[in-house]
Amino acid sequence: MTGVVSSYERFRMAERRFDERDYRGAATLLERLLADVERDGGAGHGLGDARQLLARSYYHSAQLRRAEETTRAILADDPADAYAALLLVRILERGSRREEAAGARRVAAALGA
Repeated sequence: MTGVVSSYERFRMAERRFDERDYRGAATLLERLLADVERDGGAGHGLGDARQLLARSYYHSAQLRRAEETTRAILADDPADAYAALLLVRILERGSRREEAAGARRVAAALGA
């Protein structure tokens, strides 16, 4: 057995950290995972779950700017992602950006969130 940890195993480790409420630890693992995939030419394709967990980790660790950037990137790739649309609403509300949140809420509702 080699010392190489697969991307899937790294994602599962980040999920465990998130479940243990170590949101910053989860974010760190996910940032490295996504950076490695991008560096290796994968460009993040097929890593939607990792990106979403990263956005959630940022949100729960009060890194709202990063949470918003990541969530908006998810929505840029998949404008019909209802969960990401709802997460954006929560991020904007938490940042006291009520007017923006109201507009985002309409979009999320239209997507069925």
